[in-house]
Amino acid sequence: MSRILVIEDESSIRRVLVKILSEENDAYIVEEAEDGLRGIETIKNKDYDLVLCDIKMPKIDGVEVLEAAKKIKPEIPFIMISGHGDLDTAVNTMRLGAFDYISKPPDLNRLLTTVRNALDRKELVVENKKLKKKVSKNYQMIGESSEIAAIKEIIEKVAPTDARVLITGSNGTGKELVAHWIHEKSPRSSAPFIEVNCAAIPSELIESELFGHVKGAFTSAVKDRAGKFEAANKGTIFLDEIGDMSLSAQAKVLRALQESKISRVGTDKDIKVDVRVVAATNKDLKKEILEGNFREDLYHRLAVILIKVPALNNRRDDIPLLISHFVKKIAAEQGIAEKVFSEKAINLLKSYDWTGNIRELRNVVERLIILGGNEVTEEDVKLFASK
Repeated sequence: MSRILVIEDESSIRRVLVKILSEENDAYIVEEAEDGLRGIETIKNKDYDLVLCDIKMPKIDGVEVLEAAKKIKPEIPFIMISGHGDLDTAVNTMRLGAFDYISKPPDLNRLLTTVRNALDRKELVVENKKLKKKVSKNYQMIGESSEIAAIKEIIEKVAPTDARVLITGSNGTGKELVAHWIHEKSPRSSAPFIEVNCAAIPSELIESELFGHVKGAFTSAVKDRAGKFEAANKGTIFLDEIGDMSLSAQAKVLRALQESKISRVGTDKDIKVDVRVVAATNKDLKKEILEGNFREDLYHRLAVILIKVPALNNRRDDIPLLISHFVKKIAAEQGIAEKVFSEKAINLLKSYDWTGNIRELRNVVERLIILGGNEVTEEDVKLFASK
């Protein structure tokens, strides 16, 4: 059921709107408020899927109602009701966040179409929020060890800023999770998070991937193409395994960081970008600098904040929590019942040498869920997770 509030001081128009909407769809619950103050109070106390609000009203006008409501419940779509003399104001309300406006006297088809579109938009916003929460669950940082607590504390401090972050650690430790957390806790969280695996892109293509290209820049460049930096504008770009990036691409990344400008391959035309850069590597970049494989000036630009993600062997007390998390996640993904790991099974897994870190642990847990008994025992671990 969609709950709609009509805020209108002219009782005749208010009754017409309520009647039209109530008769149009049995799923609409339509309530009314006779002025702006009453409307704001009602919005505070109840949840609505849509508000229709007159612009010219006594006490406070519709623009003030819209501004106040957006502070209280910003997700509610507003349709403004305007007289002929209010059209300029009605257009301005859309800049303040109104979904649309209709003129008095309301045209029936226009009114109903606008209402349906606004409710569809509200439903889409709600679905997007649910999806975002679901996505966020995929990037939880599981653990209560002092090492993980220290990382979480750094993230809380650095995420609200635009400081660049360099994340280090061996493969499978969860560097990507740290990058996602930094983005999701930042003011840029509603903008794109663009991930680039520098190790997976051939060196001859990395510049085109990062900065885009123009038609004819090289043989396969059949049309203009934006790069990852442009795609991440206003958001975050995560340069994973940056230690594998070519020196020529490093030079362009350095310029992007220094000047907030990039240029596509095949042109010198500058494009302004507003991007936060988070990088990660499993290499010792200081050693790479000495060997001439990495630019020292780029390192200092990237490493404003350093976060070292510990190996799983250095946070073994987190293994039971990680097992529990993976059991729930894998069971949900595969549509199967969750299995219990015996205490002896968990203790045996804690004793193993996890060279592949968290990624390896997840694979082992999945294998044990599939091949083990209803309760995963020490014997199951010895049989199916042998190191």
